[in-house]
Amino acid sequence: MKFLLRPVFVFLMIVSFLMLALFAAAQTSEKTANVVRQPLPDLPATFSFAGESVPLQDLMVREQWDRELLYNLYQPHFLYYILKRSGRYFPIIEARLKANGIPEDFKYLCVAESNLQNAISKVGATGFWQFMAGTAPGYGLEVNASVDERYHVEKSTDAACRYLKNAFKTFGSWTAAAASYNCGQGGYNNQATFQRTKNYYDLQLPDETSKYIFRILTFKYLMENASMFGFIISPAEKYPALPVKIVNVDYAVANLTEFAQSHGITYKTLRDYNPWIRGRSLPARKGKTYTVLLPDQQNRLP
Repeated sequence: MKFLLRPVFVFLMIVSFLMLALFAAAQTSEKTANVVRQPLPDLPATFSFAGESVPLQDLMVREQWDRELLYNLYQPHFLYYILKRSGRYFPIIEARLKANGIPEDFKYLCVAESNLQNAISKVGATGFWQFMAGTAPGYGLEVNASVDERYHVEKSTDAACRYLKNAFKTFGSWTAAAASYNCGQGGYNNQATFQRTKNYYDLQLPDETSKYIFRILTFKYLMENASMFGFIISPAEKYPALPVKIVNVDYAVANLTEFAQSHGITYKTLRDYNPWIRGRSLPARKGKTYTVLLPDQQNRLP
């Protein structure tokens, strides 16, 4: 009898397995039917950076940009934060770029570098424009235990402009100048010399630099067309410019807490408004005047 039951048992097991498989497939099909697919972004037919056309007729170029666009588009909380910060910092950066004769599109390089924050990279690059401590003084930035002008938005923007002007003179292209900001002029020139072209889109470059311009293009495209991509933010929702008054300091300040309190603020507030101040005192350098920003108490929110 038990020999007869064994085939029946096996048959029932097979039937049960098949029924479970069919049920799981039906459930998966139902779930798939209810999924709303995220819309894929369309690349524009034409696009430019700093007045230079992006060769979007090249399939590899289109795919490289498409990758960066997809990667950044689906991080909405991240882009909203940058859009909010742009209200405070883009006017400052735009003014310095214009004063230095640098195309306005380079504000998006700043976004790509630091997300408009005084960031510090793993290798120590610091500030909105990510200067290294060793190279910053060569571009006019003071860096020491008391003062680090890599954290000074206006001065670090001027420093970046010095670099970019020189790079443009060397490579004859703003796109190449921007790419060299990532890998250095020496690194870019080395690749350009070996490959016999200075055109960024024709060069085989280190992985990070090969993505760099496309990251800049992505921020330009998304931020200039934010509402088209569903990032709805009104001017009132962006961070406003800080209302400030200026105090010029051409003398040594031995105790910055006392200095702050003499102006009716705390040391923390002094540092918040002047992130380039890094210590507890301010040195006196011959011929050097520091522009210290203080909150305008009359314009504070109620």
